[in-house]
Amino acid sequence: MQTRLQLVSHPATREMRVGTFPADDPLDSRAFDELRAWRGRALIAGQAAQVFRSAATCARETAEALGLSAEIAPALSDADAGAWRGRRLHELAATEPEALAAWIHSPDAAPPGGESFRSVLARVGSWLDALAPASSSADAGMQVVALTHAVVMRAALVHVLAAPAESFARIEIAPLSIVELRRSREGVWTWRAAAG
Repeated sequence: MQTRLQLVSHPATREMRVGTFPADDPLDSRAFDELRAWRGRALIAGQAAQVFRSAATCARETAEALGLSAEIAPALSDADAGAWRGRRLHELAATEPEALAAWIHSPDAAPPGGESFRSVLARVGSWLDALAPASSSADAGMQVVALTHAVVMRAALVHVLAAPAESFARIEIAPLSIVELRRSREGVWTWRAAAG
């Protein structure tokens, strides 16, 4: 049987909508409205699932709004923005254009004191590979839900597809998206298009 993992991105926070690097932002009323509307049409394995989440406030509030009791998994944390935490993209484009351009395009570039995509890729890949494969019993396999951030979902896709780290810039993950991954008994991950 398979392990079925559904990675779910939290709704957009106000700070995301105005182009600000995250600083443990809570959900606002608009995000909660979007989450309520999305919940009615999303197909999340809820009841029997093992549920994990980022430690971020927006991930905790997403779990609570979905009625899911979730265990914190540090590997699901957003990329550390370092000195750029709480700063707006347009401000950085004016004051640190070369550093911002490198961060946008290079998996090895990081904000000052922050984390590169390659670092996120390493921690997410390790977490994925450490998830226990489904048992060989006749049940439907293990159901896992992870409430997290777009960059983590991008890293999961790059890892599962064994794509070059440089391909991260070509993957777009919208708020309230689902990426579904399946892991065989042999430990091989595959990506499966998911409704959401």
